Amino acid sequence: MKIQDLLEQQFNLPSIPKVVALLLTELDRPEVDLRRVTQLISTDPALTARLLQLGNSSFFKLSGKISSVSEALAVMDLAHVKSMAQAAASVASPKAVPGINLQRFWEYSLNVAKVSRSLAGLVRQNQQAAFTCGLIHAIGELAMHLGMPEVLAALDQEVPPLDLRRAKLERTELGYCYATVSAGFARMWFFPQPLIDALEHQYAPFENNVYEPLAGIIHLATWRARAKEARLDDRAMAVTFPDSVGVVLDLDIDNVLQQDPFDWAAHT
Repeated sequence: MKIQDLLEQQFNLPSIPKVVALLLTELDRPEVDLRRVTQLISTDPALTARLLQLGNSSFFKLSGKISSVSEALAVMDLAHVKSMAQAAASVASPKAVPGINLQRFWEYSLNVAKVSRSLAGLVRQNQQAAFTCGLIHAIGELAMHLGMPEVLAALDQEVPPLDLRRAKLERTELGYCYATVSAGFARMWFFPQPLIDALEHQYAPFENNVYEPLAGIIHLATWRARAKEARLDDRAMAVTFPDSVGVVLDLDIDNVLQQDPFDWAAHT
């Protein structure tokens, strides 16, 4: 399937059922805690994408300017947020995407977001934008599994969805990968250009005369989270670390592993 045909399909990206339930409960309170609302939405890739799509819509006349959950909540009333949450509740299911373990995907995405935010702080980039990009960087993978379940099932047999080699396989077999699809949606939804560029170039941040630091940050955070998923030992991490990206950002493997650390010992 061509990428444009995929992007033109209507997808309902699933949200985390517990998060949606807690969000709706909070929004029903007489006095809503906006900090709590922000925290809840910021753990869910689909909710975050929905909110940014709404915030960057023509309705608020801020297309291309909203890059984080907190920025979106600052310009819309809670009635809009509640309507969004209610719509998300109708597709909040842990079994909504063929071939994807959604619980694992959600945890992985949040890990990428947290590490992205930490790395952005080290290299003086926008930490909120980095967190957003990290959280939604792989929503294209969900869309691909929804739109081409049989094709993706064959790829899953060869390389699992969260494997370090996944993007390369998708590009070889399809001509594009989840990063391209994620960026395609971000472009359709009028996200800020730095977010679009970061999502577009996250697979190869500094190739073809591209220099987008945020893309490099997402690339490194993705490496780290996928290395955790693969339970790589110290030697395997050293071998797979993307040195060329780290050098440009002046970040080495120790810098990356020290940010918001995982308990590596429990996974090796």
